[in-house]
Amino acid sequence: MNATTDEDRAITEVTARLARRFPAVSAEAVRETVRLAYQNFAGRPVRDFVPVLVEREAKQTLANRIA
Repeated sequence: MNATTDEDRAITEVTARLARRFPAVSAEAVRETVRLAYQNFAGRPVRDFVPVLVEREAKQTLANRIA
């Protein structure tokens, strides 16, 4: 199993979920928010929970943006 491919797939799914959850935010803004959240975890050795942490951080950022 390729961890990078699994992580990439999970991040793509996170982006899609957040785009559905925040329809008032442009798809590009959602992608950029997820990308920035993902960068916060670059180089971290433990990768198992990165998609969950990225989703949590991006969701909070997007929620604050539309509040």
